[in-house]
Amino acid sequence: MDAEKRRKHPLISSFQFGFEGIAAAARERNVQIHFGISVFVILSGFLFEINKYEWIAVILCIAGMVSLEMMNTAIERTVDMYTEEFHPLAKQAKDIAAGAVLIFAIASVITGLIIFLPKISAWFR
Repeated sequence: MDAEKRRKHPLISSFQFGFEGIAAAARERNVQIHFGISVFVILSGFLFEINKYEWIAVILCIAGMVSLEMMNTAIERTVDMYTEEFHPLAKQAKDIAAGAVLIFAIASVITGLIIFLPKISAWFR
């Protein structure tokens, strides 16, 4: 690799690359689903007046879920870039990344239930 390619980008470029990545991910169906659910959860947080610790948990779940989905997409694209043919290791890489997303999604749903179920049940009393 020559010196020109190894040159570091200015800090502002790093932010630009990050925003470009978010924009690219936002066009993905699964990320759009997570964004939609996130809007619903945020509105529910305001409706049910969750406390600051609950907000922290919600924000971490949303950020973690979207970030993990973006990493999953990046892994899938990288694997697809290297092979269009079926390969057991390529399938495993994609399945493991999808499994990581699923585990975090389950944990996020459980966190949401812990936060919102008592508030929903109290709302109907």
